[in-house]
Amino acid sequence: MPRGPNAARLRAALAARLGGRAGEIEEAVRDRVYSIADPLATDDPEYAAGLPPTISAAVEYACRALGGEGAPPPVPTVLLAQARLAARCRVPMDDVMRRYVAGNALLVDFLIEEAAHGGVSPQRLKGVLRPHATLLDDLMSTLSQEYQREVAARPLDGERRRARCVERLLAGELIDTAELAYPLEAWHLAAIARGPFPIEALSDLARRADCRLLAVGRGDSAWIWLASRHPHRVEEIPAVLLSARPSGTILALGEAAEGVAGWRLSHRQARAALLVAVQSAAGTARYAEVALLASIQHDDLLAASLQRMFLAPLDRDRDGGENARRTLRAYFMAERNSTSAAATLGVSRNTVAKRLREIEAAIGRPLSTCAPELEAALRLEDLRAEAAELSLRTTTGSFQGTSTIPEPD
Repeated sequence: MPRGPNAARLRAALAARLGGRAGEIEEAVRDRVYSIADPLATDDPEYAAGLPPTISAAVEYACRALGGEGAPPPVPTVLLAQARLAARCRVPMDDVMRRYVAGNALLVDFLIEEAAHGGVSPQRLKGVLRPHATLLDDLMSTLSQEYQREVAARPLDGERRRARCVERLLAGELIDTAELAYPLEAWHLAAIARGPFPIEALSDLARRADCRLLAVGRGDSAWIWLASRHPHRVEEIPAVLLSARPSGTILALGEAAEGVAGWRLSHRQARAALLVAVQSAAGTARYAEVALLASIQHDDLLAASLQRMFLAPLDRDRDGGENARRTLRAYFMAERNSTSAAATLGVSRNTVAKRLREIEAAIGRPLSTCAPELEAALRLEDLRAEAAELSLRTTTGSFQGTSTIPEPD
C-alpha cells in the first residue's frame, strides 16, 4: 500500500482526474441506479426527485475523501436527508443500498480507467482502493442507521398503532388504550385464528353475540378478543366462534376472564391451546379441555418421561400394545367405569378387569396412583399421531390457508 507524500499525491491526482469528469460520472451513475429499480416507476415522487442531487453529492463526497488525508469528511447532509426521505416514503432499504453499491462499482470503474491512463501500477492502485472500500462500508452503515432511526420515529398508521398498543398492553405496560375502543374492564374471551377468518365475519359475529371485538393480524394468525359486561354472554362465545369457523381455519380459545389481567390471561391460554389445535385433526382446541396437554407440550422432559414410564412398557405386548391402548382409551372415556368400557369394547367386564391388571403389571404400579398421567400420555401420543397425519395431508396440498386479517408491517 503506498504511504507518505507519494501516496498522498497519487490520491490527490486521481481525485482531480475524477473531479474533472464529475458530470460524466454522475450521468453514468444515474443510468446505472435507475436500471436497478426505476424510482420514477416504483418509488415515491418526492424520493425520486431527490436522487439526482444525492448522486451529485455522493460523487463529490467520494472524490473529496479520495483526495484528502486523515479521517474522511463528514457524510453530506443531503445523503442523510435522502436516507430519511427513503424511510418516510417506504422505499425498501434493500433498494437504497443496492443503488449505492451499483454507483460505487461504476465510480471504481472510472477510477481504474484514470489510473491506467496515468500509468499507475496495479499494486499502487490496490493501495488506493482499500481505504475507498472502507469508506463505502462506513457510508452505508451511517445511512442505514439514519434510515432505521427515521423508521422508528415515523408515525404509525391506524392498524400498526393498534397492534403496537396490543403488544405493549400484553407486556404489562401502562398505556393509553383509548385508540383500541375496547372495554378492557369488561369480561373477555380470547382466541387465535390461523387461516382464512375474514374480519367482516368476526365483526358480524360480535354483533350477533352483543359483544365488542378487538382483532389484530400477526403473521399468518389473527389475535382476537371479544368482550361483554355480562359474563354469561362471554361464556356463549366459544360455541359461536366454532360454528362460524371457516373450513381450513385453526382456532384456539382461551377462557372467560375479567379486566385487563383477564384479557391477558385469556390470550395466554389461547396461545397455549394453539399448540394443541395445530396438531389436532379437528383444528380446534379450548384451553379448559387441553390445559394439561398444552403444558406437557411445552415440557420435553415431562413428555419423554410419560412416554417412557407408561407407554413404552405396553409396547412389549405381542400386538405392540394396541389392545392395551384401546382398553385404556375406552376406560378413560367411560370415566374409569369398567362396565361402560366393556360395553364400548364389546367384551365382558371381567375381560376389561383382566386387561387392566395386566397393564398395571406392565407399568409396575396400580392405575389408582397414575391414571391422570397415563391418560395424558395416551392423549399426547394420539395428538402426535394426528399431527403426523395432518403434516402428510398438508404436504400433499389438502390443507392450506392464511389469515385475511393483515399484519402491520
